[in-house]
Amino acid sequence: MWGMDVIGAIDSPASNGHRFILVAIEYFTKWVEAESYKHVTKKVVTDFLRKHIICRFGIPETLITDNAKNLNNDMVDGLCEQFKIRYRNSSIYRPQMNGAVEAANKNLKKIILKMIERHRDWHEKLPYALIAYRTAIRTSTGATPYSLMYGMEAVLPAEVEIPSLRILMEAKLDEADWIKQRHEQLSLIDEKRVNAICHGQCYQKRVARAYNKKLGVEKSFSFSKLYRFSRSNSRGWAVESQRRRAINLLHRVDRAYQVLKEQQLYIRKD
Repeated sequence: MWGMDVIGAIDSPASNGHRFILVAIEYFTKWVEAESYKHVTKKVVTDFLRKHIICRFGIPETLITDNAKNLNNDMVDGLCEQFKIRYRNSSIYRPQMNGAVEAANKNLKKIILKMIERHRDWHEKLPYALIAYRTAIRTSTGATPYSLMYGMEAVLPAEVEIPSLRILMEAKLDEADWIKQRHEQLSLIDEKRVNAICHGQCYQKRVARAYNKKLGVEKSFSFSKLYRFSRSNSRGWAVESQRRRAINLLHRVDRAYQVLKEQQLYIRKD
């Protein structure tokens, strides 16, 4: 499953006139593809999908975008129909549905800002920003996108300039031993991906616990009882107020309660 979004228009155009970056992320491995353009038209989007996703990684099962016209149009619909890709749009009221690509956008912009010397050369740094992103461990998977995609870690420039232990060990291998080692690495790729799934599930639980603890939503209620609570603040929990509500709970669906009866109560302080 891939998500796609656009960064831009960027205030400082690149020296080649590019003002937009089209970004796509594979949701499981967190692998990111990106390319800069002067304008992101519907033809640019379909060509990007063919060149950077379909022809490199095969046909995805699902594609998620927001409701922008350059991403949500007849040409993209036709391409998805041609290759039997399920096409989904994130809700206008819930853009977090495509949150993975939004997070990738934020990280790419941070990396590029740290690398550029002149504001107009950012398009030249984009490939280096991509390799930096792909070889960094993602918190949600506990692994690098590169290792989950290819089964091994990328050789970085620093490892060549000052040879790492891995480079020194591989230099001693003959061709047969190198092939054997590479075969063993590929045979472990499924295990790495299963570990990433388990890590992701544990990470989601930790995030949920921290979020619920912050909001204080672990409190449970009994049915058919009358409760009083004050008007909620911005964090979703009660604050002191003279005006309160009384509710009678009917039943619970997941973490939500349906209200059977509600009435206003006015508490007088002596």
